[in-house]
Amino acid sequence: MALDWIPRAPKENLMDFSIIREDLIKKDAPPRTTMEKRPLINPHTKEVVDGLYVAYVVLDNERQGNSYDLDMLAGTAVAFNKASHDPSVVAVVLTGAGDRFFCTGGNVPEYSEHMIGRPLDCQQYMQVYWDVFNAVWTSAKPFIRRVQGMSIGGGEEISGCCDLTVASDTASFGQVGPAHGSTAMGGAVQFKSVTMTIEDAIWNTVGCAEQMSAYKMLRKNYIHRVEPVLKQNGEFIRNPEVITDKWVDDGQIVYGEYKTGDELKEAKALVKTLERDTSRLDQAVDEVVWTFANLYPQQVGVSLNMLRAEKKLCWERTKAETIWWWAANAQLYGELDMGMTAFNTAKQTGSRDADIIKLRQLLAKGRRYDEELFEEVMPKPK
Repeated sequence: MALDWIPRAPKENLMDFSIIREDLIKKDAPPRTTMEKRPLINPHTKEVVDGLYVAYVVLDNERQGNSYDLDMLAGTAVAFNKASHDPSVVAVVLTGAGDRFFCTGGNVPEYSEHMIGRPLDCQQYMQVYWDVFNAVWTSAKPFIRRVQGMSIGGGEEISGCCDLTVASDTASFGQVGPAHGSTAMGGAVQFKSVTMTIEDAIWNTVGCAEQMSAYKMLRKNYIHRVEPVLKQNGEFIRNPEVITDKWVDDGQIVYGEYKTGDELKEAKALVKTLERDTSRLDQAVDEVVWTFANLYPQQVGVSLNMLRAEKKLCWERTKAETIWWWAANAQLYGELDMGMTAFNTAKQTGSRDADIIKLRQLLAKGRRYDEELFEEVMPKPK
């Protein structure tokens, strides 16, 4: 050929751009983060596409609500990085093990027992946290969040960088940071001001006011799609604990709100008797993936990165402060210590909460954060 004289690498020549620790995603037992390449499937014909895959990244720590410890956090960064640089992967799906929890956030025992009083470790922890987000910001692949259960606290944050959320209708969403001595600065205060109205973001993220149903989050345009997972007499039914059959009652929007009183008690009793089937949830994820797979990959990549710029801008504006906040807030006998220790010792005390009103009263009198104040506001062992 006329251009044979120009030096070129072989036509089929793949380079490995990932920087990974394989051991983090190949642990034999929880707590762990796993990554599995599943064949790309045409959701309409169920045909398997040869040579193309979807990377499923699973937060696997059911015993502790799929909360992530340091190794799981680093493992997520590894999995995201590995999937992003694998040319055979068309999309990444982040989900949790089991059906009760998507992710309940950072691992409270690790925070309470190790991080308190170790500001340098807190700084390095947040640098690992950055690696998770950076693997998404620089990726040309769509990242899809498959929420099959409770998504709360840091579970909302570590997944906040994902592009779309597909949820089961038994999933729920919320923040708890300020109620437990923490700030939702691992993505929630940054991303939710972009994906929600400012007032919704304040109520959800700072107020920690409620755990919102998937239908309510769909109503608020926070998630992309909701699918039923409960069956009665072999047929799918909508989550009976949530109002889904009407929009307005007495002038108030009620669609997506949880039922109350006897209605809720009856619904909870019914749920316990129902079969759970995630096939429609999985079909919905497959359909979203298939949509992206049938688009030109470069156009998908540049479009996603331009759209992600809104979230990334909010993150970049404040991410440096997250490191110093962790260091400053992790001192002994401070608010993080109160919140995490109270939660971590609930079995001994019977309460997950320190007495915040009493704390405020003592601070109003000029008291300092010290061991004496800590002891006064903390729940006591039974």
